[in-house]
Amino acid sequence: MKLLFEKSRPGRQLHILPPLDVPQAPVDPQELRAQPPRLPQLSETDISRHYTQLAGRTHGVNDGFYPLGSCTMKYNPKVNEEMAALPGFTGIHPLQSEKSAQGCLEALYTAEQLLCQITGMDAMTFQPAAGAHGEFTGLLLIKAYHQAQGDLKRTKIIVPDSAHGTNPASAAMVGYQVVSIPSTPDGCVDLEALKAAVGEDTAGLMLTNPNTVGVFDHNILEITRIVHQAGGLNYYDGANLNAVMGVVRPGDMGFDVVHLNLHKTFSTPHGGGGPGSGPVGVKALLKDFLPSPHAVRAGEGYAFERPVHSIGQVKCFYGNFLVVVKALTYILTLGAQGIREAAQNAVLNANYLAALLKDKYDLAVDGLCMHEFVLNLERLKRETGVSALDVAKGLLDYGIHPPTMYFPLIVHEALMFEPTETESKETLDEAAQVMIQLHDLAYQDPESLHSAPHNTAIGRPDEVGAARNPKLRYQEP
Repeated sequence: MKLLFEKSRPGRQLHILPPLDVPQAPVDPQELRAQPPRLPQLSETDISRHYTQLAGRTHGVNDGFYPLGSCTMKYNPKVNEEMAALPGFTGIHPLQSEKSAQGCLEALYTAEQLLCQITGMDAMTFQPAAGAHGEFTGLLLIKAYHQAQGDLKRTKIIVPDSAHGTNPASAAMVGYQVVSIPSTPDGCVDLEALKAAVGEDTAGLMLTNPNTVGVFDHNILEITRIVHQAGGLNYYDGANLNAVMGVVRPGDMGFDVVHLNLHKTFSTPHGGGGPGSGPVGVKALLKDFLPSPHAVRAGEGYAFERPVHSIGQVKCFYGNFLVVVKALTYILTLGAQGIREAAQNAVLNANYLAALLKDKYDLAVDGLCMHEFVLNLERLKRETGVSALDVAKGLLDYGIHPPTMYFPLIVHEALMFEPTETESKETLDEAAQVMIQLHDLAYQDPESLHSAPHNTAIGRPDEVGAARNPKLRYQEP
């Protein structure tokens, strides 16, 4: 497929602008380019066809099954988009006076109240732009709290070995030393290792529950108690909240800080770079440290205030506001019972798909899972030479987006499936049948999977070469 620059022809254009009907404003010659920008020159037909072709080469939840583990690629109701497109929201300016933006302030305030109810937190900021940004913000809050207590010896963050890779990265960015602790064979935190790791230098623990192998840690209350007893705080990575929202709350599990992925759990389309939203909720002890400004009730209206010991701003203005509007619409549409049912159906779908596959594939952790499960293809690779990557590529020929590959790192040849609550039984049956066919094909004709996919626009690119030597800019011949 040609680039727009390759399709460009001198003099080709979309339309002719109408005559100027306002006085022309002179531009300082020093501000002008020496040469005009080299932009592609195209007709409207050229551009329309180009982007239509691009759209046909992408894959999203509107195209087919998208079981990307830990990412919660659920269907996003169009009413959410309609609400976020209302002129009163899209036509707002962040520098407007609070009095002229009461509707937007009310939306932020209402979203905060509802999300605090869902998570068991006391206050929330919407400034973080995504999950990892939320982690960074939450850890800044933990650090500010310990510093305010004069407890400067707390320099370590404990992170299980099954954690999302952003957890240790975020802790390191804040200046903490990361202490990794192992998981038990059932995928849960090793309590003895945790007890040995905590101490007077423990600032906190970062934990995802359910964890990355799809298991709800049955020792969660003991885990958070151990950390609190050592003087540390507990941080909840909300990437997997879709499994438990409306059923159990992180705040009731003993967590002091939580980040959410509104672009996952609360139904905003994501992938391809955003936009995202990673709000951070806190218990009362951290409320005064939240980023500024923070939307609050003020008499009969709403206003912004600066928390007493605010860590400052972590993003310009108030975060990705329209993503918050979409999440608020989702919550209000479903209601308390609907939120709970969404989580229960996500768990049901994951267990149903796992049950269909377990006779052919090995589960990393057997037994009931939550919203996702991990297949271990080590035996398949040993017996046939077909890897998890080969199976993932084979799925593309059937119009199915591959699950997450080679994660978590504690499971070799891993494929992580998260079917989400928005997939039908028929879709899961079809996906399971494809996976079973690929399993049998691995034994009958492994070479065909080594070269898969065969029916896509792009086969197997040199992914390592592309990562090490990316070509990000078009070079004119």
